[in-house]
Order: sequence, then C-alpha cells, then structure tokens
Amino acid sequence: MNDKNITDFESFSDLVAGIKPIKQQAHHFKQPVKTKQQVEIKAQQIHASSYFSDTYQPLLPVTGPMRWANENVDKIELKRLRRGDYVPDLLLDLHGLRQSEAKLELAALIQACVKQNSICCSVMHGYGMGILKQQIPMWLAQHPKVKAFHQAPKEWGGDAALLVLIDIGDQPL
Repeated sequence: MNDKNITDFESFSDLVAGIKPIKQQAHHFKQPVKTKQQVEIKAQQIHASSYFSDTYQPLLPVTGPMRWANENVDKIELKRLRRGDYVPDLLLDLHGLRQSEAKLELAALIQACVKQNSICCSVMHGYGMGILKQQIPMWLAQHPKVKAFHQAPKEWGGDAALLVLIDIGDQPL
C-alpha cells in the first residue's frame, strides 16, 4: 500500500512539473474607494433620514389652504407668506420624483437655504396622485429649521406649491 502512495505522488509530481503558481494582483477583500459624489449622497441620505419620518403625523389643517407654523413663530408670518410678501430665493421642483428622492431633495434645499442665508423658498410638488402633496407638509413640519409654510400664491404655483420660511439663525449685522 505504501508503494502505491509513492507511485501516485511521483505521477502527480510529473503532471505538475512545469506549472508556475498564479500571482494574485488584486485584493478583493478591501473596501472600494468611494467618490466624493457618493460620499455626499450618503451624507444627504443620513441627513434626510434623521429629520424626516414617514410615520410622524403633525397637526395640519384639514380644510382650507395647507399651512403650518412652529409654536415659536408669530402668526403674522403665516399671513405674510399667504399674501406673498416673501419672495422665494430658491425654487425646488419635485415633479416626477419618488418619495425617497423628494425627501433627499427637500433636505438639500433646507441645507442650501441655511448656507445661502435665504429665509424663503418654494417647493413645487404638483398635483399628480397627491402623494407628495400629502407627504411634503408632514416632512417640513418635522425639520427644526422650518419656521412655517403656507400654500403658495398663484404666482409661485398656487395649490401645487408651498412657500417655506426657514430659520437661518442669527446673522451678523
């Protein structure tokens, strides 16, 4: 039996005599390097998911135009939004976007308003199936930087858009 093992080993070594080992040139177990754009998108997703919940139901009006004001905001601000006294500096058109995409865009809009010192922006959700029209006010009411929002006047989209008042913090004089 021992002689058979030796002959098997010799025949195997004869078969693999000229073979060279393969060198591994790529390490597949390392994390792939992410681009700057991928990192920014991930940061936006984390930012949006930390502020906007789909299960939170704020107290919003059932009749009349869509409106909401933070408890710290004077009711005159809602009236000024309704009349169109505030001119939006930034416009966001959400037509054709999914809820997850719209949530990211909404978070990015609020960040952009704070960064650019814009106190008012317009969010156009359109008519469609009414899904974004329902969700956007709920999301806006959850964000700590949103002071108030009101259905936009006709020149800014009417009942297919919202004017949003943003808290940009204390600004130096």
